[in-house]
Amino acid sequence: MGVRVPLGLPQKVDYKMKKISTFIRDAKLEIEKVIFPTKVQIRQAFVSVILVVTVISIFLALVDWMMASIVSTVV
Repeated sequence: MGVRVPLGLPQKVDYKMKKISTFIRDAKLEIEKVIFPTKVQIRQAFVSVILVVTVISIFLALVDWMMASIVSTVV
């Protein structure tokens, strides 16, 4: 029962499963190379982002206030 392959033809190989297993093996190898940040580095980055966002927000608020006052004096 089933299909018989003549001797001269290549045998069917499950290339999809081979690709998937190669991908998983390579992914595991790459994950081992990753250097994850420490808690201190994460905390420093968080504080830096909050500080920069606050400074830019204050600057934009001042610029908005100055532009609004200029427009109100002209109109």
